Amino acid sequence: MAKTRKIPMRTCIGCREQKPKKELIRVVKNKEEEIFIDLSGKANGRGAYLCKSKDCLEKAIKSKALNRAFSTEIDEETYEKLKESI
Repeated sequence: MAKTRKIPMRTCIGCREQKPKKELIRVVKNKEEEIFIDLSGKANGRGAYLCKSKDCLEKAIKSKALNRAFSTEIDEETYEKLKESI
């Protein structure tokens, strides 16, 4: 009998829905306090997940979900980079 692999699930910090990890974008804060999008999903640092939609990013910005996830204040420039990459 073939063993089915478990699909890793993550919660989008914008819409709070659980989705397969592969369907979400990982945003990372590393030790140097840099915040960036991790396309590989393997970068070192604290990760938070977002759906690939502008709506979820807008919700996360409004509710300051990224600020809470990374325990830091996130500047406008970082949000702009995230908007461009979605």
